[in-house]
Amino acid sequence: MSAPADSARTGRAVEEVLDRLADTGDREVCAAAEELVRVLMEFYGAGLARITARLEPAALTPLLDDELVSGLLALHDLHPEDVHTRIARALDTLADPVELLGFDETSGTLRLRAAASGGCGCGGTGDGVRQDAEAALATFAPEVTTVELEPAGAPPQPLLQIGTRPQAPVRVP
Repeated sequence: MSAPADSARTGRAVEEVLDRLADTGDREVCAAAEELVRVLMEFYGAGLARITARLEPAALTPLLDDELVSGLLALHDLHPEDVHTRIARALDTLADPVELLGFDETSGTLRLRAAASGGCGCGGTGDGVRQDAEAALATFAPEVTTVELEPAGAPPQPLLQIGTRPQAPVRVP
């Protein structure tokens, strides 16, 4: 196996290995493998925390554009930028522009709208834009677990308000 280039790819590779072990049906081996991953994550996270604590904030700033470093910092909850800043950073890397409609921190759902193409017909497909956004977000903002993409030019969802009709004043004779 070649060295994974980013945190998302590494996470998938670890999950695949754990799944293969789970398929053997040996619960002790599975538990030991999960424990090994947890211990190593804690060890490397502690080392990374020490490194970042000893750096001046200005020395860390240029590293935040590096997808691998940014992904590791986010994975270990050491990233100095808040989730909204990291989401914006991830969306800035996309070839096809998108409009941020909102992020639900509780569910991890990010709502986007594909930007209207310039009429040339060269805008990305919805699936391609969503996949590109998911890949960028996995690196910069792993808190985003779901991306919902509205097509370009989609009208905003109307707010439906249901209520009772105001009653006419009652006249007392």
